[in-house]
Amino acid sequence: MISFEPAVVPHASPAAAGGDAYIEQPVAYDAILLAGFGGPEGQDDVIPFLRNVTRGRGIPDDRLEQVAHHYRHFGGVSPINAQNRALKAALETELASRSIALPVYWGNRNWTPYLEDAVAEAAEHGHTTLLAFATSAYSSFSSCRQYREDFARVLDGTEHEGVVTIDKIRPFYDHPGFVQAFVEGVHDAVAGFLADGIAAESVQVLFSTHSIPTSDAERSGPRDVDWGEGGAYAAQHEAVAAWVMDRVARLLPSASDVPWELVYQSRSGPPSQPWLEPDVCDVIGDLADRGRTAVIVVPVGFMSDHMEVLWDLDTEARQAAEEAGLRFARTPTPGVSPSFVSGIVDLIQERLEGRPAADRAHVTALGPAFDVCRPGCCENVRAGFKPAAAGIAP
Repeated sequence: MISFEPAVVPHASPAAAGGDAYIEQPVAYDAILLAGFGGPEGQDDVIPFLRNVTRGRGIPDDRLEQVAHHYRHFGGVSPINAQNRALKAALETELASRSIALPVYWGNRNWTPYLEDAVAEAAEHGHTTLLAFATSAYSSFSSCRQYREDFARVLDGTEHEGVVTIDKIRPFYDHPGFVQAFVEGVHDAVAGFLADGIAAESVQVLFSTHSIPTSDAERSGPRDVDWGEGGAYAAQHEAVAAWVMDRVARLLPSASDVPWELVYQSRSGPPSQPWLEPDVCDVIGDLADRGRTAVIVVPVGFMSDHMEVLWDLDTEARQAAEEAGLRFARTPTPGVSPSFVSGIVDLIQERLEGRPAADRAHVTALGPAFDVCRPGCCENVRAGFKPAAAGIAP
């Protein structure tokens, strides 16, 4: 009888269970698990959805209603589910074009279809070795570890525990397929303003991402790396933004004089809790005093046009620019662009092939990110460490 060492990584495939940072051996996955955030699809869904998002925090419905008006402005419908349906279909087409016979199951953390239903459906069809693609590119509690905790939650103590394994595709913040849309968007927006006679130094590029508590940011990414202020979360965004601007300047030399900075949006914590700053609207309000006449907002922290993009950028940031007398442009998110969909399948093939880390695509010096999250990665200081898949405990 063959004996095995206890798994270091809970709920992992045998190849990943030992905790190696990079899985450099082929893994015969049965299916892809597309893990989304979820969103309401009607007015009656809004408050129940927000209760799911904030569960365990004791936030009353009257406070949730203050956030709900963003969704109600759009008929109570978040674009995120439609986007994930489109992404699922695009992935299935791309996988088939490469003769990769893997079904794609889609489940959300906070709204139907739920992750537990997707895992149950996969298991019912005999697909028990799953490779998850979480729809968030960067390292932090909310963008990585919380997904891993949900993978563990839907397996712990269920009929699927010990039967279904879930590995996770690495954070893809600097994969060429993800960043290409930002390069194209910044290039076109800068070129458009320059063609209108606006001087390069009068155009400001703001790379915007979701703000998170500074305590979460400081604990983002592997703990044995000195990421500097803002942890891996800020460092990864800064690196991507710098690369995008360098790439744009290579394609459009006059863009080398365009200033840029990283800003944050969508904070939701109490005023007493420090979150990453500066806020995108606050910065826009000061740009005229800096001699800027146009602003380009780049949603570099977002994979698709989430509610935070439609409301916080297309509505509030645009309004801030109008009030400041600035020309305004917002660049596209990757969405289901061919380069992004192809890039996701490249990431899937990495794990199917066990591609060596040295051969993996990345555009910054920080990447490629780990396949298996390291101990203590992306702690939520308020809730502590909960069981999580696809990473070494805690």
